[in-house]
Order: sequence, then structure tokens, then C-alpha cells
Amino acid sequence: MWAKDLKEAAAFIRERDDFLIVSHVQPDGDAISSTVATGWLLEKLGKKFTMLNEGPVPSRLQFLWKSSDILTLDGSESTPNRQYRNVICVDCADYARVGKTNQWFAPDAELLNIDHHPTNNGFGIVNLMKFHASATAEILFELLDELNLKLDSDVATAIYTGLLTDTGGFRYSNTSPLVMAMASRLLEAGVNGPELAELLLERMTMGQLLVVQRGLSRLSFSPDQRIGWLWVNSEDLNETGATNEDLEGLVNYPRNIEGVEVGILFKQNGEESVKVSLRSAGRVNVAAVAQHFGGGGHVRAAGCRLTDPLSEAIDQVVGYVQKALDEE
Repeated sequence: MWAKDLKEAAAFIRERDDFLIVSHVQPDGDAISSTVATGWLLEKLGKKFTMLNEGPVPSRLQFLWKSSDILTLDGSESTPNRQYRNVICVDCADYARVGKTNQWFAPDAELLNIDHHPTNNGFGIVNLMKFHASATAEILFELLDELNLKLDSDVATAIYTGLLTDTGGFRYSNTSPLVMAMASRLLEAGVNGPELAELLLERMTMGQLLVVQRGLSRLSFSPDQRIGWLWVNSEDLNETGATNEDLEGLVNYPRNIEGVEVGILFKQNGEESVKVSLRSAGRVNVAAVAQHFGGGGHVRAAGCRLTDPLSEAIDQVVGYVQKALDEE
């Protein structure tokens, strides 16, 4: 079945031209890596393409091949001057995750959906989905092989970045033997592994340090201490000089505490909009929790958004997680 899916995805690309490549809102390492890796393979095949995201490329990912060519909807590109019939969606757990980039889709657009999230419902005309893959970048590695494209340092660095960030530096349970075999090939193709690890996993901005300090000052626990959570708001970002990308990894602080089964980060945007990030130590399927609130993701890492005041959002999500723990 997987071999058939790879062939169908390769045919979608070979038989068409003039593509739009999009990924999910608030892009992370895998989203941007997968976007530029897809652009790279299209360029190697002599295809025309445009890369687009609703939000900007995080500063720490701006070293990636042609990342500066990714158009964003937070500026002059908010109103499309044309629409695309051939669309490739990468790392989008569901169609809604493309955000406002769908304004660039033609009414008769046909989508190639490349993703690794178990909550993906297969919204493309062609779906290249591998739910046990560590990252969408892992799937693209296999697609490159299917298309007989030889790795160079540019695409190898992009794919390695996706693997590195979505496996937590090759530490999470999704770090399979296949992932390590791929990483070996990518290193042979010219990737500087230690440099990427330092840049993407270890380096902190001063704003990030300050917003982590604020978040940890609000760290709370359930009575049985199996759930830990913290929260930040837009005011915290403004006052510390931190950005949304500086919040990445903050949810891991409560999750990493001994005895905690689920860590949760609540990011308040306005009076009644709360973004929720969930991380599980393994006992709770947080993808199911996120789906209950209209979100999605993976068994151990998921997210959702609630249109409620912060205190109500915390009560709802923590209560639902506690129920899941009590029923295990």
C-alpha cells in the first residue's frame, strides 16, 4: 500500500506543473523543512512553484534553502493576485490547518496531502500519509527516492532539520531505526549535525529566557501531580520581547517533571481565544484530547484552540485530561 501511495504522489508531481506549496499556520521546523524540501524537488524536476504560509518563517529556520522565498500572508501577499489548481499541502493535520492560504486555491484545485499526523482524514485527491513516520520530512525523504533524486546538502539539511525538531533531537519515541538510517545518509550528504543541534535545540534568545521564567512562575499541578500546566499571554511576549516561536518547547517543562503524565501550555490571545499545546509521557493519548476540543496531532504531542476565557479553558482541558487519566 505504501509503495502504491508513493507512486501516486510521484505521478501527481510528474504529470502537473505550476504548484502552490503550503503548510500549517504558525509553522515549526518540520513545516518549513517540508515546504522547502518540496520546493527543492520540484525545482530539480523543472517545475514551477510558489511557497506560501499564513505566518512568517521562524528566524531560527531562515538559514534553510530558499526559505526567504516563502510568501507570507501577514504582509502585501494577503490578497492573492492569482489562484492555483495544483496544491501540495505538507505537515497539515487537517485541511483547516492551511489557514488563509486556501484563498490562493482555485475553486477546482486538486490537492496532494503529505502528512504524518494520525488525525489527518485524507483531504487530498492524492494522500501520502504515514502515521508512524517521525516527521513529514521523513516522508519526503522517501518521495525523493521514489523520484530518483539525488540528495545534495541543501535538501539534506532541510530534511535533517525536520527529523531533528520533530524527534526532539532523536530522543522521542518516534526515533525509529529508519529515522537513524536516514539521518546517516543525510550526514553523508553534507549535513552539519552538531551545528544544527546547537542552533535548533540549545540556543536561546534573551526574550525566550524571560518568557520561560514567567511561564514557570505560574506552573500548577493537579492534586495527584500527574498533570502540570502553565500559561502565557500576548502581554508576556510584548514585555519580554519574545515571539511565538520562543514558546516552542515551553510545554516540555511540566511534562519532563518526574511523575507528570501530561504537560500543558495555554497561550492566551485576547479575552476569549486560547491556544493549547499538550505533551504526554505515554499513558494518555493527547491527540484524542485535542480532537475532543476540535484540534489534533499525535499520541504524545497535540494541540487545539478554545474560544473561552483562560480560566475556563484551563478548567475544561485539565478536567478532561484528568478524566482520561482516571479511566486508564
